[in-house]
Amino acid sequence: MSAQNTRLGIWLMVATTFVFAMQDGISRHLAGEYNVLMVVMIRYWFFAAFVIAIAARHSGGLRAAAATKQPLVQLARGALLAIEICVMVLAFVLLGLVESHAVFTCYPLLVAALSGPVLGEQVGWRRWTAIGVGFIGVLIILQPGFRVFQVEALVALLAALMFALYGLLTRYASRKDSTTVSFFYTGTVGAVVMTAVGIWFWEPMSAGDWVWMSILCLTGAGGHWLLIKAYEVAEASAVQPFAYLQLVFATTLGITVLGETLERNVALGAGLVVAAGVFTLLRARAKEKASG
Repeated sequence: MSAQNTRLGIWLMVATTFVFAMQDGISRHLAGEYNVLMVVMIRYWFFAAFVIAIAARHSGGLRAAAATKQPLVQLARGALLAIEICVMVLAFVLLGLVESHAVFTCYPLLVAALSGPVLGEQVGWRRWTAIGVGFIGVLIILQPGFRVFQVEALVALLAALMFALYGLLTRYASRKDSTTVSFFYTGTVGAVVMTAVGIWFWEPMSAGDWVWMSILCLTGAGGHWLLIKAYEVAEASAVQPFAYLQLVFATTLGITVLGETLERNVALGAGLVVAAGVFTLLRARAKEKASG
């Protein structure tokens, strides 16, 4: 992988995290006013229309975009992401952006821990140690036994696990399918899944919130395109550390715009998680270079 591609991948990941953080703030507002399933369903309608339009303009059209070599993997990816988004938006409503993202930021550690059974990669003792340190950070954030435990925090933890699996499946799918194919299934499968459950929870929306919904739709489509593209042009181990910037962006938004606070235990725990995650990713990259 060339240095130029790695730099491009890093900038794509930074852009992805910023877009996702802004999207999370809008999602929290809309899900606080309307049913979560309806909000995510409308977002996916736009997303599906967008990916179909993109696919139609590529060589081979929709037939080429749908021609996956691993249909079960693509179907699982699309459905998993749709469900994960619902779970994470629910966490924003229950916990707020700051604490939800502090817990969610452990997902790269989950990627490292699950890369063996899912991708067949070897995880050495150093990375297992870092994973353990990271989860100590998660416990510091949650503080079980030291205060009334917030069961809602488990919602954010479940979202992290689901997103880690989605990331691993995306990397697995990229071995045989192009970005266009993965992007097509991300949008269309998610739209089918969300319409099947969300249509039953339709509520009328105000004109002002339709504007926010439109912005949410645009950022949703753009963010996932940037993410898939980042993995395509650079090694995952090179760009993944920059995914932690989403915690910074989301926390800044939560404090400055939404009036949330950053508790000391949340800051300390998130710092441990980020440090462990960055070490894990850098260790993986060093191991790849040594074996290469």
